[in-house]
Amino acid sequence: MSIRMLVCDDHEVIRTGLRSLLTGTNIEIVAEATNGMDAIKLTQKEKPDVVLLDIRMPDGDGLSTLEKLHAKMPDVRVVMLSTYDNPTYIARAVALGASDYVLKGSSREDLVATIQAAAAGESPCRSGELRRIAGAMKVRQVIDDDDVPLTQRETQVLRHVALGLSNKEIGRSLEISVETVKEHVQNILRKIAVSDRTQAAVWAVRKGLV
Repeated sequence: MSIRMLVCDDHEVIRTGLRSLLTGTNIEIVAEATNGMDAIKLTQKEKPDVVLLDIRMPDGDGLSTLEKLHAKMPDVRVVMLSTYDNPTYIARAVALGASDYVLKGSSREDLVATIQAAAAGESPCRSGELRRIAGAMKVRQVIDDDDVPLTQRETQVLRHVALGLSNKEIGRSLEISVETVKEHVQNILRKIAVSDRTQAAVWAVRKGLV
């Protein structure tokens, strides 16, 4: 079955490359947009099965476009396309309803598999960046709804984690040792019942901390 896709990226080289890359697959690019506003208009007009949406664009980030797209067309399947493996971007993409998140450096096979899985309404593709945090949005509701007793310092550390900073960078920013940062991170993961930093970033985004 053919998959109709809209591509939104401000770089012509990327759009042309995608057309070439997808030749011979069941994915047909039916429209191209260079900014978020055009992406929304063209999605409403063309009604593609999947929207492949760049995360960084001149008229604002693709995540705000994702939010607007879902407000207007809740059922649209959107795969975020990014150069950045940034936990905050991934977390916000999850929170705003992206079907998956794929890196521009991905192989043809992984890109095709990710788009096909999104079109079929399947869970994030094994090769997609969202796969490793798919469970993060299913953190026990009791914990998610209650105020978690993070200290002021732990909250500061969590914000830094959600922005994708390393322990060394966090330590430098907060003027504390790397060992102290590690201790805070472990306490945070235990208190909010998640297993890694990206899941913690998802939690922080959902709580409005970043």
